[in-house]
Amino acid sequence: MAENYDVIVIGAGPGGYVCAIRAAQLGLKTACVEMRETLGGTCLNIGCIPSKALLQSSELFEEANHKFADHGIGVAGLTLDLARMQARRAEVVTANVKGIEFLFRKNKVTWLKGRGRIAGPGQVEVNGETYGAKNIVIATGSESTPLRGVEVDEKRIVTSTGGLELDKVPGHLVVIGGGVIGLELGSVWRRLGAEVTVVEFLDHIVPGTDREVGKTFERILGKQGLKFRLKTKVTAAEKGEDGVTLTLEPAAGGEAETLKADVVLLSIGRRAFADGLGAAEAGVALDERGRVKTDAHYATSVPGIYAIGDVIAGPMLAHKAEEEGVAVAEIIAGQAGHVNYDAIPAVVYTWPEVASVGQTEEQLKEKGVAYKVGKFPFTANGRARAMGDTDGFVKILADAKTDRVLGAHIIGPDAGTLIAELVMAIEFGASSEDVARTCHAHPSLNEAVKEAALAVEGRALHI
Repeated sequence: MAENYDVIVIGAGPGGYVCAIRAAQLGLKTACVEMRETLGGTCLNIGCIPSKALLQSSELFEEANHKFADHGIGVAGLTLDLARMQARRAEVVTANVKGIEFLFRKNKVTWLKGRGRIAGPGQVEVNGETYGAKNIVIATGSESTPLRGVEVDEKRIVTSTGGLELDKVPGHLVVIGGGVIGLELGSVWRRLGAEVTVVEFLDHIVPGTDREVGKTFERILGKQGLKFRLKTKVTAAEKGEDGVTLTLEPAAGGEAETLKADVVLLSIGRRAFADGLGAAEAGVALDERGRVKTDAHYATSVPGIYAIGDVIAGPMLAHKAEEEGVAVAEIIAGQAGHVNYDAIPAVVYTWPEVASVGQTEEQLKEKGVAYKVGKFPFTANGRARAMGDTDGFVKILADAKTDRVLGAHIIGPDAGTLIAELVMAIEFGASSEDVARTCHAHPSLNEAVKEAALAVEGRALHI
């Protein structure tokens, strides 16, 4: 054995690095294995962080082009320097991944650089060296889901990785998949001048989102210039000198047609990544989708081996993985780690943003739960008017008998920030009246949350 540890975490994405830091804080000798040259996993390197950097830059470009004039600000000779924008994206990524390195040093977490493999019970192999571990945590994350007939080269046909690194604005970008990643990157390149068409197999975008919010979202994005081909599937992609020709068919079957694109973004979801890990060989049970099976305490079928994040069941969200990382570290240390999955927010970082937590109306109807709805539009919010961002609304779902908040859905400015109050409400079992009777600063966007809570009982004040 090269060295023995109390905990070895395989994977340094948000779930893995947070797990390692928390384990070290609890006094456990901890190492974290990462095969990338930098820490942070998909999220910090080629996912959440770089995409948000481009979303921010492209939104500023959009505002300068189309919104500044409403504020009496004239901009002459506005130009796009995409190379500088991409350089800034890289700088943001570097600052974040270096920050994780600092946190590892601060908390005395050992970074084992290389590809990790479970060599047997209590053993992890990295670059030919075998390390002992009382506990192993699998946190290997996920990868982009492929599509038959669509061969990715990260140049003409790209995943989110290549979609973040384009060196010129495509004339026509076709996005396969109407989920979060596709809509965020589609928004980036639409703002910068691309024609964008989203092809989605289902009859609606952002699957799993409250359908009323989803319909409103589709309408707003349509006004911004995104085009949608719903109930449509892509069966083939042929690359040529002048772009890519896609073959489309109705989802229900029917006559095929073609669609030309300069760049195609394949974004139909992500799948658990456990290739080459040695988990199955070590006896770790996987489900039918290749995810690691765990119990309520993140334990796998092999004693001493745990798993968290995208590689197990549940929403593939960085913050969900982080919470699981903290929980499993505390469980290993003998504490009572726990995650409340009813209080995990989800956010789409377009503009307007879309954020949700808890149950949707469709889920409550399916379960036969009696509920009440309170809604409030941003058109009636003074702060939103002052900002010139009045699209969208806040929607709160409360139990008809107990008034406990069961779900909340926001489409509008800074929805990803506003949802936190309602996540807290669900975490603490609050009622809509609790939210409604809490004083909110004026003028603020948060007042729309208060008014929606008031509206649950039909007593909104400003509409």
